[in-house]
Amino acid sequence: MKKRKSLKERGISLKKVNIIMVIVALAASIVLFWAMSMTNDMNEATNKAVVELISLRSSAYELQIASDYLTEQIRCFAVSEDKEYLDNYLEEANVSKRRDRAVALINEKLGDSTAAQHLNNAMKKSIELMDTEYYAARLTLEAMGVPEYDFPQEVYAVTVSQEDKELSPDDKEKKSVSLLFDEKYSNSKEIISKEFSSCINELTEIVEQKQYEHAEELRKQVLVEHILTFVLIFVLLGIVTLTSLMIFRPLKNIIDLIRDEQPVPVKGAYEIRFLAKTYNLMNHVSRESKEKLEYDATHDELTGLYNRRGYDFLLNNVDIDTSALVLIDLNEFKKINDTYGHDVGDRALIKVANVLNRNFRAHDFVCRIGGDEFAVIMIHTEPELKDKIAAKVRNINASLQADAQKEDLPPISLSAGVVFGELHHSISEIYKQADNALYKAKADSGHDVIFAGFNS
Repeated sequence: MKKRKSLKERGISLKKVNIIMVIVALAASIVLFWAMSMTNDMNEATNKAVVELISLRSSAYELQIASDYLTEQIRCFAVSEDKEYLDNYLEEANVSKRRDRAVALINEKLGDSTAAQHLNNAMKKSIELMDTEYYAARLTLEAMGVPEYDFPQEVYAVTVSQEDKELSPDDKEKKSVSLLFDEKYSNSKEIISKEFSSCINELTEIVEQKQYEHAEELRKQVLVEHILTFVLIFVLLGIVTLTSLMIFRPLKNIIDLIRDEQPVPVKGAYEIRFLAKTYNLMNHVSRESKEKLEYDATHDELTGLYNRRGYDFLLNNVDIDTSALVLIDLNEFKKINDTYGHDVGDRALIKVANVLNRNFRAHDFVCRIGGDEFAVIMIHTEPELKDKIAAKVRNINASLQADAQKEDLPPISLSAGVVFGELHHSISEIYKQADNALYKAKADSGHDVIFAGFNS
């Protein structure tokens, strides 16, 4: 205890700190060099693994491409009876063999994987489909009148049913085309496509997993390098910068943050920490008070809706051309106040505010702009929604009547005037038209809502 107190009074010996820093710097330099070498090796391994997996995924695409190519060529042959398409088909099936190479490569690299299983399933189905394609090719050759000795070996080996043998050349041609375009053939192609897609998805997941694993390893390795680099920087700065790091720099940062009214990080010496905590507390209280004042300035105290000031701000800042303004007035509200008192009147206003919030969309702005006057700014609203808005107002009145009975409130109803921004030019004109529509709605007991610019 005495030693610690003496050290505090005496201060830290910069000479001893310097010697310690030199030793730490040498050790950190060696470790940093080793860590950088490790990072380089890991990066090369990552690139190699990812490139290989991407190459496998590209190879897998070959099966789909080759399968689609075979289908295209045999269909073209059946439709056009151009033997060049059949030659292309046989060239791909017997010489190019892109499907076989893709499956062989995937099985070699990922033989036990789900991706390989899906690709093998696609290959199996593709081979099964070739029986139909060879059968269709034989029918086409027979329809063309080609002698059997000129048939390709694969086509010659196909056995045609007795029923199909008896078909006329035209019917054989039609049967060939039908086999290659019917639902059964299309379903088989769809199965191949699904199996291929599943293979690609599996390979993509493997690539992403490998990338994630290597990225995590690299992140940890880079973190070690950052720590070691920080240690080296700290040591190289030495005793001269020690005081700056502990006192003057934190003080400068605190001053800059205080000027910007930002929270101060709690770090540095005890006194700095104490000042930071004290300032942060005061700043927090000040921010909360400021936010409350701003909220109170734009919101109605009774209902929690936007007040007149908030309404004016919103109306002047929304895209009015794609918005609608709904002005709302309670019917015979003065009678409620006079008959039941202002407390009941306030309850009625709160009820109306809640029902409006419940019925309009979450991104619409509901405001109380006067005693019993409300406004709703409906953004992204076009005249085509007129009927929906009318139904919404009717639903609101129905809810108010039902809730009034349950909550021991006098009958409450409202009238509304609606104007669509795209039909008018200025905000003042929009408000005037909505107010006129509201006046007509209140005067006509048969309408809950009137739309400006429409024949009611």
